[in-house]
Amino acid sequence: MEQSDRDLITMTANEVVNLLKENEVSPIELLSALEKRVNEIDKDVNALPTRCFSRAKSEANKLMQKPLEERGVLAGLPIAIKDLTPVEGVKSTWGSPVYKDFVPTRSDCLVENVEKEGGLVYAKTNTPEFGAGA
Repeated sequence: MEQSDRDLITMTANEVVNLLKENEVSPIELLSALEKRVNEIDKDVNALPTRCFSRAKSEANKLMQKPLEERGVLAGLPIAIKDLTPVEGVKSTWGSPVYKDFVPTRSDCLVENVEKEGGLVYAKTNTPEFGAGA
């Protein structure tokens, strides 16, 4: 079953995970469709100031080396993480110019758990400075 990019980006997370678990779509295909869409619209939206598609694709390649039943409950689902949560090797600013160049050497336990279950972090979502008012 071939899925168009439009189909993939409009499906629910549950629908996408089901496709991943049935091996009807690969995490790389999902990330490519998502990256294309983000590049089309985020310049106007500014929802994802920090993107890490290369990191996500690298993690996807590692994940795809495992048997389907060992890929976790998320099975390769792309996930965006709020810029209040550190992701190893990905700029974390907490929405503040004070931390504009900070790159953590370790992920928050939330991210570790998401990735352990097959989630693929592809971006950091925008946040007000230090989450104030969020």
